[in-house]
Amino acid sequence: MRKLVFTLMFLQLSFLAFAQHSDDSKYLKVLALYQDSLVDMGKKVINDDTEMERQNANIEFIKKLVKALKVPQSFNFGFDSVKSIHIINAPDNRFRIFTWFVQYDDGSYRYYGTIQMNTGDNRLVMFPLTDYTPFIKNPEDSVGSSKKWLGALYYQIIPVYAEKYPYYVLLGWKGNTVKTNKKVIDVITFRDDKPVFGHSVFDGNGKVRKRVVFEYTRQASMLLKYLPDEHLIVFDHLVPPDKKQKGNFEVYGPDLSYDGYRFKDGRWEFVENLDMRNKPDSHDNEFIDPKKQAEIDKASGN
Repeated sequence: MRKLVFTLMFLQLSFLAFAQHSDDSKYLKVLALYQDSLVDMGKKVINDDTEMERQNANIEFIKKLVKALKVPQSFNFGFDSVKSIHIINAPDNRFRIFTWFVQYDDGSYRYYGTIQMNTGDNRLVMFPLTDYTPFIKNPEDSVGSSKKWLGALYYQIIPVYAEKYPYYVLLGWKGNTVKTNKKVIDVITFRDDKPVFGHSVFDGNGKVRKRVVFEYTRQASMLLKYLPDEHLIVFDHLVPPDKKQKGNFEVYGPDLSYDGYRFKDGRWEFVENLDMRNKPDSHDNEFIDPKKQAEIDKASGN
């Protein structure tokens, strides 16, 4: 009798495992189809000739992405083929962030994105990000919700497990105008299970910042990266070619020296004149402009 019961239980578990595997395969196939559509739509968002065409393509892209994320197990699907968007997972796998942009005919940008939470039970919990950049007058002093977001394309998430509650530092690229680009060190926390951007953890130069924003000429590249072994965010020191042009960020660029923020006791302390000899020095290798990626894909026939 016991042998019969054991056999029945084994068969039942085997059936459930088979059914689960079958469901997994079905979901993966659906997600792969959505991915193919997003690849095509994403190319239009980046490459279509007119601003109106790019905006219309973006509307359809958003609709398709939301449908894709509603598919069970979508959190574990990488969408790696969709080169028009940047997707990064938090190292603790608590959430991931999708970010992308639409470029306007005047050379400026509008950013789009969403945060997808890892619910573990196939429920879709997401927070669409609304680019509020034109209305944020003092970005280094502001705190915003997902509806008041300083748009950027994020390429790295740094988790910080502080005493009171964890927060995450975000490194991002922010194409700005036809003449300047920006890079951003931002922070995301979750309060009442909702995302909040900006957090007073950056100390230096007699000021506490909620985020750090750099602006520089579009003709230059800027290093902004995290060195985990040293608990250090390092970046190029940006200066104008002439002191008389101080504040004119259209001419700012690296002067071959480096500053940074070093982590200490849950906060980030500004440090100057870092010795970066014998350390990796790659400018913008952490981020590929989707426009440039599209040109690479086109040249390679993808």
